[in-house]
Amino acid sequence: MVEGEKKVVSVGSLQKGSFVILDGAPCRVMDVQVSKPGKHGHAKVRISTVGLLDEKKRVAVMPGHDNVEVPIIDKRTAQVLSAHGDVANVMDSETYETFDLKVPEELKGQCVEGCQVLYQVILNTKVMKQIKGGE
Repeated sequence: MVEGEKKVVSVGSLQKGSFVILDGAPCRVMDVQVSKPGKHGHAKVRISTVGLLDEKKRVAVMPGHDNVEVPIIDKRTAQVLSAHGDVANVMDSETYETFDLKVPEELKGQCVEGCQVLYQVILNTKVMKQIKGGE
């Protein structure tokens, strides 16, 4: 799978929990409201989202027949080679590529050398999601 992939879907097919790209940022859909079409108009869709990378709330209103981009999220595992503060140097379990990942606040005590982590590749950005298990 190529990093940074995205696909185009209809706004009407979005549901709570799905992903969408708003203002160039990947987001998780928190709420979808559809208004009824008017006499001469089209149904409008109001999407409330939270950014996957920056936690910012975003709201978009658009016609129901519009298309939006959806990020294709690649879920992978890696082994922690070393952890210093809020950065861990990890090696991908499949490609053996080594790189640094920012350790989320809630995983700081658990991210230790030798443990396995789950991370996601979202629009060319790697994000650590959880600890898989360790010694």
